[in-house]
Amino acid sequence: MTSYRRWTLRTENTSYTVRLSPDDRWAELDAWGPLGAEDGPSALDWSRRTHFITPADAAPAEYLPYGLRPFTGADLVAARPGAERGVWWDFDGAEEAAGALRLAFTDDVLGLRTVLCYATVPDTDVVLRWTELTCTGDEELRLERLDSAAVNIPVTAGARLTYLTGQWSQEFQRTQLHLNRGTFTMGSLQGVPGHAYAPWLAVQDGDAPAAYGVALEWPGNWHITAEAEPGGTVRVRAGRVPHEGAVFLAPGETLTTPRLACAFSPDGLEGLARVWHRYERRLAGERLHRPRKVLYNSWEATGFDVDAAGQLELAKTAADIGVELFVVDDGWFTGRADDTGGLGDWYPDPAAFHQGFGRFVEDVRALGLDFGLWVEPEAVSPGSRLYAEHPDWVYRIDDRPARLVRNQLLLDLGRTDVQDFVISTLDRLLTAYDIGYLKWDMNRPPTERGRPGTDRADRLDLDARHVAGYLRVLDHLRAAHPAVTVEGCAGGGGRIDHATLARTDVVWPSDNTAPLDRLSIQYGFLHAHAPHVMSSWVTDAPGVFDPRPRSLAFRFVSAMCGVLGIGADLRAWTGEQQAEAARWIARYKEARQVIHEGEARLLGTPEDSTCGVQYDAPDAGRTVVAALSTGRLDGAPLVPGRADRLRLRGLDPDARYRDNATGTTYSGAHLLHYGVPFTWSAGHDAELVVLTRQ
Repeated sequence: MTSYRRWTLRTENTSYTVRLSPDDRWAELDAWGPLGAEDGPSALDWSRRTHFITPADAAPAEYLPYGLRPFTGADLVAARPGAERGVWWDFDGAEEAAGALRLAFTDDVLGLRTVLCYATVPDTDVVLRWTELTCTGDEELRLERLDSAAVNIPVTAGARLTYLTGQWSQEFQRTQLHLNRGTFTMGSLQGVPGHAYAPWLAVQDGDAPAAYGVALEWPGNWHITAEAEPGGTVRVRAGRVPHEGAVFLAPGETLTTPRLACAFSPDGLEGLARVWHRYERRLAGERLHRPRKVLYNSWEATGFDVDAAGQLELAKTAADIGVELFVVDDGWFTGRADDTGGLGDWYPDPAAFHQGFGRFVEDVRALGLDFGLWVEPEAVSPGSRLYAEHPDWVYRIDDRPARLVRNQLLLDLGRTDVQDFVISTLDRLLTAYDIGYLKWDMNRPPTERGRPGTDRADRLDLDARHVAGYLRVLDHLRAAHPAVTVEGCAGGGGRIDHATLARTDVVWPSDNTAPLDRLSIQYGFLHAHAPHVMSSWVTDAPGVFDPRPRSLAFRFVSAMCGVLGIGADLRAWTGEQQAEAARWIARYKEARQVIHEGEARLLGTPEDSTCGVQYDAPDAGRTVVAALSTGRLDGAPLVPGRADRLRLRGLDPDARYRDNATGTTYSGAHLLHYGVPFTWSAGHDAELVVLTRQ
């Protein structure tokens, strides 16, 4: 029997075991699953006999370069400029600490040291992986591929991949495919994760419930690739994608790849979602316990037609129905009559705020509301004063036209002077005015991504430089203005990843707020991300993809599945609608802590006639169920209709639970077996149920 050097990392409920190959040339996955799965022969063991491929190509390798692994998908491609590509390394030692592991490999001929890094995250079932690459020779190295990590998953019935797809206004659509053999890849070259795919993937062995997941922590260009390999394994590799096609590593320089979060749950996609939710609550730290306020955003009511009188009218109505935060969106600054001007000149428009912007903010706060503001720090309008003074600050290519997207250009946030401008602008606004909430938007990707007139070193790896600048600004906001709530947005859900989530409080999943469209978006979103980061609005928007009308109650209950906001034109609501809104907001405030800090379970899908989300308080004392009718009614009273039901999960079957609204009591066994009944009608298509354990 072959003997291996092995290391095991343990999380709260899982273990991840790595071994060296028999000749010490690479690291392999030995076991990954529930605690104890490492105790026994590895499900990834293989015969070591190969034909027409190399042993490295067949191995369940943790990370291998082109050279050692020439045929079946290398994680690293490196060479000296002008020389043949390839890395042939040797094991150079291991460092093991509590919850952490570092495995080093060196290629002295090429001059490259590679360290595979592992770390567990306390109180979660997440293992973080990344790679450190150091040029140890006297010549620079060209890195054409520099993935973060690869994970191996044994399958017996082919792999079922679950991923999140879409487009602008239709993000986070849960999508599945069966991969028996071949390669599946997804990613973005838009300088952000993008609307088409989220940097998240789940893998299951056919219809088996256990689920493995990965999520890349990188708000720039990226890819995730799954390869169904010979011998019954799926190998998933992920990493950032350099804009220029390669990164150059100077002698003595170390490059650290983005972190890849790896998770396992025996309880399927729903259990995997809870692992990700717990991880994101961990990322929030103490900010998790700061209540996300019910906001009103004026964009859909006023668009660019922003002035003090109109905004205050909306703010007064919002305060009357229980809103806690008023956010002025686009249109508050000079030159912003429409989307063709103003970006970059971040000064309140004196024509819109005759008594001064400071007085306006004070008037909003006098209503008992916190105040928030929309900004798009990376954008600049061609007619702005900023662009006239600093045309070199935008991405551009000499002798090529500057392409406008949404009538704007994009600042090169990789430049230190641009970062300093953005930081000073945000500091000025947050210091001059009593602003408690900042919505950071981005409405165009980079196109002509160049930096002419600079040294070669300054023109390379522009995507990573932009990411570093973006994170530097966010880190400054967190340090200098810790009390300010920060919302991340990029034309909707175009920039949502763990690096962004670690530095913001909420994110905006989509610009589409129509009720049934949004339900589908939120269903996919909650597979990968936690309720406490999901900003959701109640609006009057008609459906883009599913135009069926839904009640105001439906819109509220759906939006209450995350962080509740309102974006409708409150001036057009009747007194009855405003009164109903006030009742829903009051109920939401009572359930908010459970929704944001509890364990969430997805009940059914938007394709079912009834679906919902169940939230269980950390102390198991309360359960909140958001229930939504998406389909046909039961035909009553013309035919013998029967109530629809949502079967709950995770409850104590021996306990009793009381519905706070109706007084009805249920045994846990009843709720698990039969569920909560709902009798829907044309005027009753949503409900929020709060159960208290007796």
